[in-house]
Amino acid sequence: MTENKNEKVSNKKNDGNAKRTNKNNKKDDHKKNRKDSRSSNSSSSSDEESMSEGERERLMKEVEEKKIIISNMRSKPWRMSKKLHVLKEAHDFVERFEGTLGRGKGRKLYAYKIMMAKKWMKFKRDFENFKTACIPWEMKIKEIESHFGSSVASYFIFLRWMYGVNIVLLCMVLGLIIIPEMLMGLPYGSIPRKIVPRAEEATSVNYDVLSEFRGILKYSPLFYGYYNSERTIGPLQFRLPLGYFLCGVGVFGYSLVVLIRTMAKNMNESAVDGDDDNFTFSWKIFTSWDYLIGNPETADNKFASITTSFKETIVEEQENTKEQNVHLQRFLIILANVLVLACLGGSGYLIYFVVQRAQEFKKLDNPTWYQNNEIEIVMNLLSMFCPPLFETIAALENYHPRLALKWQLGRIFALFLGNLYTFLLALINDVNAQLVEEEAVKNQTEILLHNLYNSSQSNGSTSTPYIHPADMPRGPCWETNVGIEFVKLTVSDTQMTYLMILVGDFLRAVVVRFLNNCWCWDLEGGFPSYSEFPVSENVLGLIFNQGMIWMGIFYAPGLIVVNVLRLFSSMYLQCWGVMSSNVPQERFFKVSKSNNFYMALLLLILFMSLLPVAYTVMTITPSFDCGPFSGKNRMYDVLQETIQIDFPPFMTTVLAYASNPGIIMAAVILLVLAIYYLNAISKAYKRANIEMKKKMQTKRDEEKSRRNNTASTNELMKDIEDLLPPSVRFGIKKEREDKENGKMLTTNSTSETNTKNGKLTVPSQKGPRVMVTEPPRKTTLVVTTSMKKPNVKAPAPPPPGKGRGQTRS
Repeated sequence: MTENKNEKVSNKKNDGNAKRTNKNNKKDDHKKNRKDSRSSNSSSSSDEESMSEGERERLMKEVEEKKIIISNMRSKPWRMSKKLHVLKEAHDFVERFEGTLGRGKGRKLYAYKIMMAKKWMKFKRDFENFKTACIPWEMKIKEIESHFGSSVASYFIFLRWMYGVNIVLLCMVLGLIIIPEMLMGLPYGSIPRKIVPRAEEATSVNYDVLSEFRGILKYSPLFYGYYNSERTIGPLQFRLPLGYFLCGVGVFGYSLVVLIRTMAKNMNESAVDGDDDNFTFSWKIFTSWDYLIGNPETADNKFASITTSFKETIVEEQENTKEQNVHLQRFLIILANVLVLACLGGSGYLIYFVVQRAQEFKKLDNPTWYQNNEIEIVMNLLSMFCPPLFETIAALENYHPRLALKWQLGRIFALFLGNLYTFLLALINDVNAQLVEEEAVKNQTEILLHNLYNSSQSNGSTSTPYIHPADMPRGPCWETNVGIEFVKLTVSDTQMTYLMILVGDFLRAVVVRFLNNCWCWDLEGGFPSYSEFPVSENVLGLIFNQGMIWMGIFYAPGLIVVNVLRLFSSMYLQCWGVMSSNVPQERFFKVSKSNNFYMALLLLILFMSLLPVAYTVMTITPSFDCGPFSGKNRMYDVLQETIQIDFPPFMTTVLAYASNPGIIMAAVILLVLAIYYLNAISKAYKRANIEMKKKMQTKRDEEKSRRNNTASTNELMKDIEDLLPPSVRFGIKKEREDKENGKMLTTNSTSETNTKNGKLTVPSQKGPRVMVTEPPRKTTLVVTTSMKKPNVKAPAPPPPGKGRGQTRS
């Protein structure tokens, strides 16, 4: 009994000691956890020193593996939730352990390098996103391309490019002409060319006058006549006439350079692009979707883009396999071209007739609004109705949609160019009439000044007689009148374009949308239905408008401001009109990203715009009382004057020799030969490139057939098998092993049969099968052929009972 009591007491003591030790251990663990939580916030050097080399290497390997996972996450065929979860875990692991792997004193430097590398990568990524966000209208164009195809998007890309070019031209004109004149030139009202005449002051601010760009607008920096002809102006001695002339040259020079560079860049991109004609639908099915898309709107646009690309590819395949009657096709093509030529001739004659009649309207005292704007109205109506007529005629030809678009562009371009040159020829006749009037005004002004001077001298006054600038006789200033015509044409074209969007597209879409349910027939499927976006008319309208800018900027420097505002507003209004009022085309067709057809038309209109300006600069005498070249025989005399006054004398001699017609002709011939030589080389390179592509395709087909005919496994099939369930993979593997075992058994049975027959056969993949018989002597070596190298072996002794001449296996 006493022993039991002692045991109970000792057990109670032990339990109490155990509880106390457990409490102490819990307190120690709590303190240790607090210490660990404090030390985990900052990596201490003691922990690094206590870390073993094996653990350090293991962590470094894991960090590298996590980095590889982060870099290859884009190509993983996982769901977005799984990608985000794995990516977050990998980033957390790298950020936790990458900075703690430094050794000794270099730990902080290593951690600093890692931190700066991460900061730099983040900065580069943010900067790339910033550059993408700075691209004007990028998201709008992507949305249009996804819903309406690449043909419609190509117009808006071209419009954005034209806007960038005009921004540079605007900076040139503002920096060399408008701002220097406004800051350093004479103020408004100081000279006759900068003030409204006395007879026009009463109506100078009326709306009907301002709508014709007369009144105060005619005597503003918007037009040529406002600028002074003094050689230098302001305290900086800025040479305004020279700057005006060089700015006009620079506009054409910059436009030519940027056009050629863009065309060369597009050609390089088209040469670098690979051949994507093989397995087109397979590539689109398996590689079109972007698994990084997380925005629902972006996903919808991507879905629409993939659908549109399939439609474009289907049209391409249909056009490649289409069969048609050749003779009927040729007859319809000839008929269509005859009808188009008749339309072009009729439109040119109509414009010439209207311009000639407009000169008679100017002689009237109070012409009506239609008489003042008849030229612009007729040209806009032709631009509105002729392109749809050409499109109707083009339906007879049944061309490929891409080829039909090029023919449509060419015909509309011929229409616009013919109308423009007809307008210019009639305008030159008007300029010649104004030059005759200007001579009469010049003689009248000289007589008036001479009479005033004589009257002042007879009165005994020695001072020059003062005449108010508003009372001075004015010449017609034909340069300003030409600039007014170009500005009016540009503004009227802009108004007509906007009116067609609002009335022809939006109002038509509203009628079809809301009256379709209560109408007698199906308005969406029949007449009038929703309108399609006319790519060819809009592209040619943009090119034609730019041609007018290039021609009119020399006579109206403010025209570039009007054009920049037009392009800026046109982008927003047309994007809205396309997305709200238009429907996709019935036949989608793919437009190449490196298509130079638009640029070629723009280059041609640039050259055609240069000719009238060069003619007026080199041939026609400038006005005597307006503009920076007044008082000179020709406009280019300002360049000769600058060379004679500001340059050394030998430069005059050098330029005189350089302007010799013989040297110029030799230089032109040399340039033509160089162009011919480079063109021949480019054609040879193109042919060599085509042949190389054919050889590479043939080699690729041979390699593909060789791989398919051999027993080697395909890497793509391996990747596909990895995606299968384990049971299916095991079954495929077992089936493959059974086939291989069956082949081996067949081979062994064949060899045994050959042995029984007394013949030894060695298989060879390329050469014939070789049969080796036993030689008559036992000591002779038998050479057996093989695939790689010969094997030399001594024959075994014949078994008893066998004679010579028998085969041995």
